[in-house]
Amino acid sequence: MAETKTKKKAPAPKGGGKKACKIEGCKRAYRAKGFCFFHYDQWRRGELEKFPGRYDTCSKEGCKKKVVEHGLCQEHFDAWKKSRKGAKAAEAAAS
Repeated sequence: MAETKTKKKAPAPKGGGKKACKIEGCKRAYRAKGFCFFHYDQWRRGELEKFPGRYDTCSKEGCKKKVVEHGLCQEHFDAWKKSRKGAKAAEAAAS
């Protein structure tokens, strides 16, 4: 028997189909957070530059990882913390 592929349908629009996606030029129906299903998935992955993602991102340029503490991701926070420990040790040795 040959398998037939069925096309997946887009999720049903919310708001009775009267609301549209907030991305300029997109005519798809609203689904969640003001986006259509397609742009909502992009927003969740943090791929929409104009709209911030689901969580705050690291303040270091080019880093899009989730903020852990002090506006930094875990990697940059650990590096900052390590540099502070080294500075305090050098200060204590100089005294």
